[in-house]
This record gives sequence, structure tokens and C-alpha cells, in this order.
Amino acid sequence: MNEPNPPPPLVLASASPRRRELLASLGVGFTVAPADIDESIHPGESPEAYVRRMAGEKALAVADAHPGCFLVGSDTAVVVDDECLGKPADQAEARAMLGRLSGRRHRVLSSVALAEPDGRLREALSETAVDFAPLPEAWVDAYLGTEEPYDKAGAYGIQGAAGVWVCRIEGSYTGVVGLPLFETAGLLRAAGFAADAILADKGPATGPQPA
Repeated sequence: MNEPNPPPPLVLASASPRRRELLASLGVGFTVAPADIDESIHPGESPEAYVRRMAGEKALAVADAHPGCFLVGSDTAVVVDDECLGKPADQAEARAMLGRLSGRRHRVLSSVALAEPDGRLREALSETAVDFAPLPEAWVDAYLGTEEPYDKAGAYGIQGAAGVWVCRIEGSYTGVVGLPLFETAGLLRAAGFAADAILADKGPATGPQPA
């Protein structure tokens, strides 16, 4: 009896080392091809619509270079007062973002999209509530002197030094980091990938292994 053909290769359309680590934890093989797209918010676009659009556009942006592949795109936004906080351009912007987050709750939206070889686009959205304790000014000054705030939405990474000031989350921790694993695994399973291989003694993964 012939074994079923494995699904086509999987490609992660992101340069984020955090997303690469999270996807690898599912036990699926993949390659990386960062997407280069315009990430501007459209006038009147809601935060939910924005992260969904970004995830889909990232996945589709690398489709021409990877025919026959499954493509994963993801986008994460820190939302305060219904406004998306992107990556800070400089120290002053990072300080302003942290000031808005200090001592209050914000939302983190993390969308993942899976573009299939036939053009179908599957997607899922994770929403997490994050409560920050008041941030001491001396800590903010020290934090802004590191590299950490400047490549992350909202000027912080929950998995880094800022995590000590997160007093509560309601939702997906991995979604806040940048790739919601529950939603991602569900999309991959629906497409035929063995996204639970790591739970079965790191059984055979589908697709090529990471470089």
C-alpha cells in the first residue's frame, strides 16, 4: 500500500526569530522567506481588520517565489484606545508607547494566515488582554537603553525584560509573543500537516527542515 504523499513544503513569511522558534515548536519542517510589504494602516481600518490583512498579505507576498508551497504569514498589534501601536521609530516614540501602557490594560491582536498552493487563504485571529503594572521611570530609562523595545509592536516583548511588569494576561501568551500556536496548529492540521509531531516523541515532521 502506497504511503500518502506529504504536503508541499511550508514557508514562514517572516524574519522574526520569535515566530521561527514558535513555529518550530510545533514539530513541522519549514523554510523562511521574509515578506517585504507596506505595513501602513488604511484610513478607517479597524485593528482587527488591519492584522488580518497584514497576515494575509505577508503570506501571499512570497507566493510567486515559492510555487506549490504552503505559506504562513502572521501579524501582531498592540492596541490601546482602539489604536494600533506599531514598532517605535525612536526612543521618544518608545517612551510615549510605554507611558500609554503603564498601569493599565491593553489588547494584543495576533493574526495568522495560511495560503495554500491552490490560492485558498485560511486565517485565524487571537486576542489577548494584557495588564501592565505602573512602570517605574528609572526602569523605563534603563529599558530604552537596550535593543529590546525597538523591533517590537508597542515597544515591548512579553518574553523579555518587560515581562516582569505584566501582572495579568487573559488569552494566548504565544499570541502576544507573535505567533498564536493554538490557532496556527489548527490551520496546519486542516491543511494536512502533522502539527502535533512534537507531542509524539518528536515524530517525523512534514516538509523540509529549517536551515
